[in-house]
Amino acid sequence: MTPRHQRGPGRRKVLHALGGAMAAVPAVAALAPHALADTQGTQSTQGVTAAGALPLTVVNNTGAFDNANVHVYIVGNQDGRQVRVTPDGTLAPVALADNGADGFTDYAISLSGSGGTRLSLPYLSGRIYVSLGAKLKFRVVKDGNGNPALQYPAGWVTSDPNYPVLHDCAEFTHNAAGMFCNTTMVDMFSVPLSIRLTGARDQTTGTLRASGRAGAFAALRQVEEFARLVVADTRVIAPGHGLDAGLFPADCFAPYIDEVWSTYTGKDLKVTTNAGTFTGRVRAGRLVFTGPAQVSFARPSTRDVLFCDGALAAPNDGTTGPVAAVLGAGFNRSTLVSAAAQPTTDPASFYRTARTNHYAKAMHAATQDGKAYGFAFDDVADFASYVQDTAPTGIRLTLTPF
Repeated sequence: MTPRHQRGPGRRKVLHALGGAMAAVPAVAALAPHALADTQGTQSTQGVTAAGALPLTVVNNTGAFDNANVHVYIVGNQDGRQVRVTPDGTLAPVALADNGADGFTDYAISLSGSGGTRLSLPYLSGRIYVSLGAKLKFRVVKDGNGNPALQYPAGWVTSDPNYPVLHDCAEFTHNAAGMFCNTTMVDMFSVPLSIRLTGARDQTTGTLRASGRAGAFAALRQVEEFARLVVADTRVIAPGHGLDAGLFPADCFAPYIDEVWSTYTGKDLKVTTNAGTFTGRVRAGRLVFTGPAQVSFARPSTRDVLFCDGALAAPNDGTTGPVAAVLGAGFNRSTLVSAAAQPTTDPASFYRTARTNHYAKAMHAATQDGKAYGFAFDDVADFASYVQDTAPTGIRLTLTPF
């Protein structure tokens, strides 16, 4: 399979429209979705049944919460508008009037009394949130253009009203081109989720190993720099957000970054993408590549590596973007020094150094297929918990055992 940074609507593409719609919302909300494709060919969102109508089944196999204590929310973006899905599969625009007396909406969809809950998923780009034991508090606010927009949960922010609530989400784009979806740990990991997508193929991703959740929590508690990211038995915060919150050292990856810069001052680093092979060396403090195009990168910070942003930002230009994605993956997987040809594709070579993304390592170790979205460029070489189908017939989201 072609690496996702070299093919169709990946997570960054998928969540771009959704994130863009939220850019003017207050900072806590603006950190939510990162990437989904446009939903062209949809009907109006004025409370009518929308195009798509893909069967969605939600199954509660947690073993820790009954159906009455599991709440589902389907929220996102359609044609630039913030929308939600009602229990009957209708798309409804979010509105300031949706906020109740407490200042928050109640967009929760209840599960059936027992067994799986059958819903209908129209065309949109968004997230399926699940909360256990308590409902989530979404708030509708005005964005920078005066349009209604949602403040999404930010489980890594202690002041967020949803911080005490056990919750998680899956991401998707559903449009005329098909269904593109993933389970994500890019921001945090809390509730084990598995996606089964049927259609032209029958695909499953995100399923954890037995005791995988507990194993991930335990593994991170054993690494000094990462231990503070574990929030009791509620969630693990991704290290980028931990850095911003003062829970993770801002210079953690500096020695490895220095080693990469030193290594490729004296020899070439080759990065292969669909556009061709780029050859790079450090010149005047920048990693400069020649090949199909000349692209260069300043020395990244630890934060740049963790968020795959800043010096490692990946524009959708077909050249700088794909090279940045490969570099971001190489830094997080700590393979750049050991392999001068990137991307590396042998998972046995990943996370082998002391200075590595132990959070992403733990997420991958927890899953049955070894795939997870532990950082934004985890799709490089196809190691992300992502599936797609151009002729989908159904999707099943399962809350798997804790």
